[in-house]
Amino acid sequence: MLRSKNHHHGSEKMEPEYPMKLPVRKKSRKWFYLLSLVAIIFGAGAVLYFSQFIPSNDHEAPTFNGNVKPVFYKGAMLDKPAEGKEEGLKLPFATVKELLDPTMIYEEASESTIITTQDKVIRLRTSQLTGMLNEKPFNLKFPLEKVEGALYLPMEPLKQLYSFELRESKDTGAVILVKEGDSIEWAKTAVYTDKPTKTIPMRTGPTIKSPILVDVSQEEEVMIWSEEQEWYKVQLTNGYQGYMKKDHLQQEHRKEIIPEQQTPPPFVPVKPINGKINLTWEQVVTKTPDATKFVPMPGLNVVSPTWFHLEDGQGNLKNIADPAYVKWAHSQNIQVWGLFSNGFEPKRTTEALATYDKRMKMIKQLLSFAQLYSLQGINIDFENVNVKDKEELVQFVREMVPLMHEQGLVVSIDVTPKSTNENWSLFYDRKALIESVDYMMLMAYDEHWASSPVAGSVASLPWVESSLTRMMKEDRIPASKLILSIPFYTRIWTEETVDDKVKVSSRAVFMENPQKVIKEKKLTPVFKSDVGQNYVEYKEGNKLNKIWIEDEVSIKARMDLVKKYGLAGVASWRRGYETPQVWSLIDDALK
Repeated sequence: MLRSKNHHHGSEKMEPEYPMKLPVRKKSRKWFYLLSLVAIIFGAGAVLYFSQFIPSNDHEAPTFNGNVKPVFYKGAMLDKPAEGKEEGLKLPFATVKELLDPTMIYEEASESTIITTQDKVIRLRTSQLTGMLNEKPFNLKFPLEKVEGALYLPMEPLKQLYSFELRESKDTGAVILVKEGDSIEWAKTAVYTDKPTKTIPMRTGPTIKSPILVDVSQEEEVMIWSEEQEWYKVQLTNGYQGYMKKDHLQQEHRKEIIPEQQTPPPFVPVKPINGKINLTWEQVVTKTPDATKFVPMPGLNVVSPTWFHLEDGQGNLKNIADPAYVKWAHSQNIQVWGLFSNGFEPKRTTEALATYDKRMKMIKQLLSFAQLYSLQGINIDFENVNVKDKEELVQFVREMVPLMHEQGLVVSIDVTPKSTNENWSLFYDRKALIESVDYMMLMAYDEHWASSPVAGSVASLPWVESSLTRMMKEDRIPASKLILSIPFYTRIWTEETVDDKVKVSSRAVFMENPQKVIKEKKLTPVFKSDVGQNYVEYKEGNKLNKIWIEDEVSIKARMDLVKKYGLAGVASWRRGYETPQVWSLIDDALK
């Protein structure tokens, strides 16, 4: 409402009845906006601060993903849980095989678990409380059992065989497996003297906003498995796992190294007096020869007669041993290692190796033969074996050696050089076999075999050396267990052109045969440095004969390899093929 200062003078200027306050109103709005903005910023900052810097106090109950009795190894929870508790604690077969003994096998047909160590063969059968240790019965407190189709093994008897601990929590039932040589880093939670009741949170993740799994007491030990920036992934002794801030743990950590258990020293075979093996094989077809008529063989300290043969797929053996031969050998201070052959019959071998019972049947017969004839060892000569039986052959040797060693016997096995031929070479798992046997004989001959399409040396020096070094390198065969097997025979090769094609044939002959040919035909041998041997060739009509000669030159070159690589000794195939002077040469080379 407007009014005049003077009601009588209409010409006077009009003024508002109340003074105007528009400028003041604008000023108050500015302050309001400013304060609102500050409040928003402060609120956002507070939210940000609380979201980032204020720890969550939310709790989440720890679980083992539904496992009632989880098993942990190095902080990782294994797929299958344990069964039972304390003395009756059992672990799945798959877990024991993976973590304790990869050579352990389960035989479905007889429901048998078979465990082999350096000196023991154990057979445990599902649901039975009697096991077999080196074929002698022993009692179990708890049997093997199947739970939901999975086989479980009692752990108490296995503690006698393997170096491991099972740390079982009474609170949660969780099992922590530790093996010899494992290291565990331990830490203790922090101590707050002014806040004795304060707990340390173990969270689900490496962030303070992650829920708390366990409020851990002060000065409690935890295992550290990994770290992530300011956090450690830890595990409590009850099995629960989570994350703790580094500054919630004391700085002094300790490392626990699981000590190795004292195991008995491995069996050391009774070696010949001079320390190097000088073995020759005695080929016996029907009857062992009269050894009293042999020429002197100075330096010879082991003979291996071919006496024992696999007769059928049931594991029965044929025995053609001769006590008189053993008597002669012992009178000469020569050890006897009876040879056991599979007859080079792949089908028969497959059947005989297929089950524990058949394998043990063969082993028991060999043990009884060794005792009957006072043998010092067994030489295994399995050839022409299906490659699918590779693991079964290893298992047979693993089961055989502890029982042989128990009887004081040396065990050796013959192997061919490495090649791509399945039945001739690939079926040998040389790396696995050497872990069990005392000696491995490398049959370094038949580089060019009887029916070879190309004429050539039985065992050229470069081929022998490369076969030797390849096996030592690729399969880690120690020189102290490796014996170089050399040929006492050679082949006379005949090349004949028939219908414009060269036909190649050969015949194996004794060492003296080429010397007779050289003398009769007045030939001059030529030393071939590429094969390390003397060589001759001569014509008979339209036939060309070639001989890569086995003689003192070739034998000496191979003995130089035995010395060069520090091998355990030499073996020769076979006695009776050699010239007499070879024995002194070998003896001198081994001294």
